[in-house]
Amino acid sequence: TGEPKGVVIEHRAIVNRLMWMQAHYGIDASDRILQKTPATFDVSVWEFFLPMIAGAELVMAPPGAHRDPAAIAALIRDHGVTTCHFVPSMLSAFLASPASDGLEMRRVFCSGEELTADQRDRFHARIASELHNLYGPTEAAVDVSYWHAGPQDTANPVPIGFPVWNTALEVLDDRLRPVPAGLAGHLYLGGVQLARGYLGRPDLTTERFIDSPLGRLYATGDLARLRPAGAVT
Repeated sequence: TGEPKGVVIEHRAIVNRLMWMQAHYGIDASDRILQKTPATFDVSVWEFFLPMIAGAELVMAPPGAHRDPAAIAALIRDHGVTTCHFVPSMLSAFLASPASDGLEMRRVFCSGEELTADQRDRFHARIASELHNLYGPTEAAVDVSYWHAGPQDTANPVPIGFPVWNTALEVLDDRLRPVPAGLAGHLYLGGVQLARGYLGRPDLTTERFIDSPLGRLYATGDLARLRPAGAVT
């Protein structure tokens, strides 16, 4: 996928992301959050720190458990886990395992890859839980948008949704003008969660982080459409 590059994220960006998640989903001291994501993946940030700011219980999975659907299911059942995360490809493997059938949780989050409508529907046929689709590149502090992919959701493709606190999702044309709802455009991100830039790469920072009439923006390179209600697909 190319050469790794360092991204400089500010403390306030992570704090904004954590405080939004706690408030938006009502996470509190009654929750048990499963930490199973390797620390090299930015999703682990909220798994580690959200329990600490919410007073929730942190359930640490043993090394390698994130690759074992049966082990994950056992942890969820044995510890009464209320909240966990899956990359969609791992969610598919988890749903295919007999061990996941009939599990109950408060909420499951997906990010890191596209969540498909088929995965959403198979999830609700098997597990009793809210399902939430999150989106965000590493250049913008873990996640910048959210969508409740509930059992009544019929959207296909599953939207990336609405912006989190103090964040902007802009769908623009080649001249950085807003694109009307329903038409494809380039997705740009703005707000407090943007990185300062790439470590030691001022050339790449200038290329991807731009100044515009809408403020400082990050060019994701993704194509998107604005839905009539304001969510992004």
